[in-house]
Amino acid sequence: MNPQTPRAPHDRPLRVGLIGYGLAGSAFHAPLIATTPGLRLDAVVTANPERREQLRQEHPDARAVDTPEQLLADPDALDLVVIASPNRTHAPLARAALRAGLATVVDKPLAGTSAEALELCRLADERGVLLSVFQNRRWDGDFLTASRLVRGGALGRVHRFESRFERFRPKPKPGWRELADPAEIGGTLYDLGSHLVDQALTLFGPVETVYAEIDVRRDGAVVDDDAFLALTHASGTRSHLWTSAITPLIGPRLRVLGDTAGYVKHGMDPQEAELRSGHRPDGSHPWGADLPEHYGTLGSDESAISLPTDPGDYPAYYAGIAAALAVPGTPPPVDPRDAVATLTVLEAARTSAATGTTVRLD
Repeated sequence: MNPQTPRAPHDRPLRVGLIGYGLAGSAFHAPLIATTPGLRLDAVVTANPERREQLRQEHPDARAVDTPEQLLADPDALDLVVIASPNRTHAPLARAALRAGLATVVDKPLAGTSAEALELCRLADERGVLLSVFQNRRWDGDFLTASRLVRGGALGRVHRFESRFERFRPKPKPGWRELADPAEIGGTLYDLGSHLVDQALTLFGPVETVYAEIDVRRDGAVVDDDAFLALTHASGTRSHLWTSAITPLIGPRLRVLGDTAGYVKHGMDPQEAELRSGHRPDGSHPWGADLPEHYGTLGSDESAISLPTDPGDYPAYYAGIAAALAVPGTPPPVDPRDAVATLTVLEAARTSAATGTTVRLD
């Protein structure tokens, strides 16, 4: 991919248009964009009066726009479009932004199918514009720590990777993620499962086989809320991944087992809670710092130590986007073809769960 030369001169920030100001837009994207050197939150698409007022209070210099069509009608007014709207809109909005010649960031999942995601990658290549997917949990402190240990050889040859995003929400919450229409791309598999699979692929590479169990457990639920995936990587490592909304006792966030040592980590990365509570990575306080009581354990039953967690770094994603736009040829922080690979695994998981078989990937 050859990212486009930014429309804006280098002596001023690149202008960002954000589509969507729900949880993803307001708590994740907007504050990260606004605090990234070289980027400016210029416009936000939301027609909701309450969200417009929230935008006015939180980002008074950003203009509110009624529709994505209005935002994209003047592509010369922007340098980057960020899509943080409901999943069903990701692919069509990304397609429209790329056709307008605009660099585009899409919240995960990039699309509803791997074929549609690949089509978007090819469109970005054809238009010579940047396309990337917001896989922020590559910058969770626990994952950064595990990555450092694995790649540095501290665990020896890793044979098993266990990763969980579990919650206890016994009653479904209102919202599009709980709707039965497959076009909504709801359910936990494509939500938190996208992060789990992306992390496993990032750390251990391509997958050869997929086995999955996917269920609807809660009374009143109509989309999957409990899933387990077993992946066999070409490297020989096996990844066991859990995502659930019906887990009253949460398991370890990560357990990574090698032939010389293991790493076990409980507790969630603090960055989401910080962002949702209104804190910003603006340098006013340490960012992404884990609590000592949540530090992981490194070693074996015979000899183990408490290991401080590397600081989480969600700001690194948009810093990488700014760099990719400022210097042509610089790759984005997340290659969109990684999203194609993730969706391929998720599709195989659905097939496996439906047929009760292990699915082999080409």
